[in-house]
Amino acid sequence: MPANDAPSASPVGLSVTDALHRRRSVRAFTGEAVDPAILKTVFANAQRAPSGGNLQPWQATVLAGAPWQRMKDAVAARIAMGREGRQAEYDIYPKGLTDPWESRRFGVGEALYASLGIPRENKAGRLTQFMDNYKGFGAPVMLFLHCSRIMGPPQWSDMGMWLQSVMLLLVEHGLASCPQECWAMYGQTVRETLALGEDQILFAGLAIGHPDEDAAVNQWPVARVGLEEVIDWQGF
Repeated sequence: MPANDAPSASPVGLSVTDALHRRRSVRAFTGEAVDPAILKTVFANAQRAPSGGNLQPWQATVLAGAPWQRMKDAVAARIAMGREGRQAEYDIYPKGLTDPWESRRFGVGEALYASLGIPRENKAGRLTQFMDNYKGFGAPVMLFLHCSRIMGPPQWSDMGMWLQSVMLLLVEHGLASCPQECWAMYGQTVRETLALGEDQILFAGLAIGHPDEDAAVNQWPVARVGLEEVIDWQGF
């Protein structure tokens, strides 16, 4: 469907509010195959995402089957090298992160591990769970989002709006996702495996599939701060 065609109607009648509340970063997928026709519809509708000057800077490579397995194998080989194997594309978190942001980051991590019954002293268990990131948590589809290196922070925010649009549209179609900036820790290997040129920079991965509704890791409540912490009302 051309990007300027009318968006498809929701197959399940979800409102935007419904989709926002149902969307979560899913960390356990069933492995059930995803219909590529649904993905094409999702991506076509996501083209309605806004971008400054209508640049539409986002570019994506979507993997399944053997290409997805090759990616997992390639990154696993770099991970086995330890710290020397890392190829960070950018700083995922700011250096010297302070509160309230550091507390939020720490809190969500602790809640995740608590849902799995992995205490802080179980370092091996926590590492095993983290390494599941690089298997897409069992998702059958992985999207890699990238853009030209000439793009700056405004265009990166445009990519975020496109990614959010994709995630909400996936919910509309009964699918789930998990955005994963962790892939940028091995950016060069990801780009080489995708046959991307040096003119491209990797932003993030997005695991896509059917959620395992029974998995505890998909059920714990993810805290959000109140409006008083993020909104300053003036003139109301």
